[in-house]
Amino acid sequence: MNSPPPPQRRSIRPLDDTLISQIAAGEVVERPASVVKELLENAIDSGARRIELRIDDGGVRRVAISDDGCGIERNQLALALARHATSKIASLDELERVQTLGFRGEALAAIASVARVRITSRTPGDANATTIDSESGELAPAAGGPGTTVEVLDLYAHTPARRKFLKSTATEAAHCAEALRRVSIAHPEIAFTAYAQGRRTENRGAEAWSARALAALGDETLEAHRLVEGGNEALGLRGVLGLPTMSRSRADRQFLFVNGRFVRDRVLGHAVRQAYADFLHGDRQPVYALFLRLDPALVDANVHPAKIEVRFRDPQAVHRLVFNAVRDALRATAAEHPALAGDAGRMPAGAPGLSPSASAWRAPAQGAWRFEARAPGVDAALAMAFQAPAASPAEAAPDASAPIPPLGYAIAQLHGVYIVAQNARGMVVVDMHAAHERVVYEKLKRAADERGLAMQALLIPVAFRADPLDVRVVEDEPEAFAGLGIELGVMSPTSIAVRAVPALLAAGDPAALARSVIAEVREAGATRALAQRRDELLATMACHGAVRANRRLSVDEMNALLRDMENTAGADQCNHGRPTWIQLGLADLDRWFQRGR
Repeated sequence: MNSPPPPQRRSIRPLDDTLISQIAAGEVVERPASVVKELLENAIDSGARRIELRIDDGGVRRVAISDDGCGIERNQLALALARHATSKIASLDELERVQTLGFRGEALAAIASVARVRITSRTPGDANATTIDSESGELAPAAGGPGTTVEVLDLYAHTPARRKFLKSTATEAAHCAEALRRVSIAHPEIAFTAYAQGRRTENRGAEAWSARALAALGDETLEAHRLVEGGNEALGLRGVLGLPTMSRSRADRQFLFVNGRFVRDRVLGHAVRQAYADFLHGDRQPVYALFLRLDPALVDANVHPAKIEVRFRDPQAVHRLVFNAVRDALRATAAEHPALAGDAGRMPAGAPGLSPSASAWRAPAQGAWRFEARAPGVDAALAMAFQAPAASPAEAAPDASAPIPPLGYAIAQLHGVYIVAQNARGMVVVDMHAAHERVVYEKLKRAADERGLAMQALLIPVAFRADPLDVRVVEDEPEAFAGLGIELGVMSPTSIAVRAVPALLAAGDPAALARSVIAEVREAGATRALAQRRDELLATMACHGAVRANRRLSVDEMNALLRDMENTAGADQCNHGRPTWIQLGLADLDRWFQRGR
């Protein structure tokens, strides 16, 4: 193989303006969607209240954006196409406190270097609009109301090699729609309309921020979300969080905004992932739209050509705010689920077979049922057994005037797997193992945080055969197992004995629990690595401790679980992100059975 010729020595010389602009365009105009983003941001900076987008051939042949903003004066239209000309900043101090979406004065010039640009604009004080064409540079009178229309024609006509890197028309159109979605979510006070090939694809009027965000996240999120708000005037956060049960295989419905600007930021992304970590496992991706606001002087938006990255002056404070706010919102109890919000129902008259709860009791003086809002106090050492007294036949129906708890009262157990309950809205179906798993997990975490996991010694140690590597792990990591409330001993090179287990899991299978924990410790490695995965281990332990399928529960035991769910953080989903209960409304049932038709 011949070696390449030595490089020729060439003189240093300045690049011509056309080549400079085309190089700059490569950083700003990646595809038609980049044009859409830049022009939308200019329209918003103009104070527009209505914005219209039109694209043809995926934006390659034409992108046109019209707004009703302040417009551009006739004598400044030529400057609008010049490099580094802007009305948005005039000093370093303004750059460090920039509050507009655009500020560099390079987008229109960069676009004009790879396409033909035509701007038509009129200020409120002008008698008519004026248009300018980037190729001729000539100004001419035009028809048009106050505001600005920017048309970008034949993208990459001046650099045809770039077109080879574009995808299909449909794909580029989808990217343009996504660019519009990202901008519109952060500006719900603005009405947006979009057309592709002359067909209207988007039409949203001004609306509440949460309605705009929910529309972008998808219809399925409407009844499976939490609103989050936190912080203060200096550093605040609000947003919409899809419940973990709405997780997706792709991270395509994750929107982060800083002072109205869509960003991709490691600090924010990591904080959100950590907050969801207790509810999602594996590769599942959460759904959310979060809006961070802070003093512009505390964030640098000038760190990426497309302004999609930012740098915070105090990233720890930002991370702490986002993590705590998102985690607290997700850890709301089942009683705070949107599907149950505002419930203040009463027991339907004549409802048969309903037992109030394990915490209800007969009050002889009044001769009526009374209820407490507290959980029914399942004893810690017997948490798996639900040792609540069975209701007598005389106590089968509570007072019709008493409020119904959000998840209602148990009616029956279905196929040894589900609990069927009646609440004010209709019927609730609970996956008893999944629900109990979350309840036990939260108890284990609380106990570990407050006082460590108390051990309960077994009267007779339980021995089981084990792999030699498992035996070695037990010998090497006694502190790790002790921290999890488990005492193990080596009986032989191929057997292990369980001598104590966490008191909260005393009714479970000691050998199965030990095997699972040993496997986790083997994977995690040293005690320090294990500490970082403590919650995952506790989730594994909770799964072994939760009530199993085909375990027959009394009505009071089922009600005890319902009350625990109402008082347990994150009880809407199990430790693997699956739902623990569903609500079937009376309207749904009536529709199924065609009642009222």
